[in-house]
Amino acid sequence: MPFKITYTERFLKHYEALNSIEKKQLKNKLVFLIANPLHPSLRVKRIKGTYDLYECSVNMNVRIIWYFEGTEIIVLLDVGHHDILDKY
Repeated sequence: MPFKITYTERFLKHYEALNSIEKKQLKNKLVFLIANPLHPSLRVKRIKGTYDLYECSVNMNVRIIWYFEGTEIIVLLDVGHHDILDKY
């Protein structure tokens, strides 16, 4: 069963700052994330020093920060260039 996606205001704000190519790439990656959060093309990793935060790749520069809420929902916390990982 596919996951449901929800997002924070921070994610939405930073999504708007992406260029049109990055937005399209992100939408394509979300299809994989919804179907299989561990899909190899996402290159998912748990963020060091956290218990439940994950990052995945949109492209070589853009990352999504997210976590599972229960067994059916993925919460998208943030999106941005690789340096967003420094905040977590």
